[in-house]
Amino acid sequence: MLRNYLRKMAGTTQSPPGVGLAEIFWSWLGGCLGIGAVAYLNFQLVEKADQVLLVASLGASAVLIYGATKSPLAQPRNLVGGHLISAFIGVASYKIFAPHLWLAATLAVAFSIAAMHATKTLHPPGGATALIAIIGGPKIQSLGFFYLVLPVGAGVLIMLVVALIFNNLPRTRRYPEFWL
Repeated sequence: MLRNYLRKMAGTTQSPPGVGLAEIFWSWLGGCLGIGAVAYLNFQLVEKADQVLLVASLGASAVLIYGATKSPLAQPRNLVGGHLISAFIGVASYKIFAPHLWLAATLAVAFSIAAMHATKTLHPPGGATALIAIIGGPKIQSLGFFYLVLPVGAGVLIMLVVALIFNNLPRTRRYPEFWL
């Protein structure tokens, strides 16, 4: 029984093939443009109004929408839905369980995973978006449900627009694979 259990951890397939230098370059450039746009707006405009636009989970989204454009997890439905659903759950968890941050963090991530599965919007950075609502500090926590609009909604929208324009420039790339 233990042997069969441990055998599961051996894997069943080989590692996927590597990508060529052109794909690496386009992924790198997409990441620069997407995060660059959000970071520029954050530091030049939004932060001056004592707000925030740049959250860490957008970095993970950049890996998916610029580096793994064909992945179901990188598609617009997943990008937008996964972040917004998780942001809502993160804020709600903070408001309900604030005195017990360990519990708020645990339930925010777990419920985000379940909700993203249920709505077909699974986007791994969404788990981080939920967590940031709780551990992001007073500036993030004070936003309450506005966290869904700024930084999450606006940041995701900027990244999506850049992905739609940029990922379709080279003949070898296409984005998105599906919308709904």
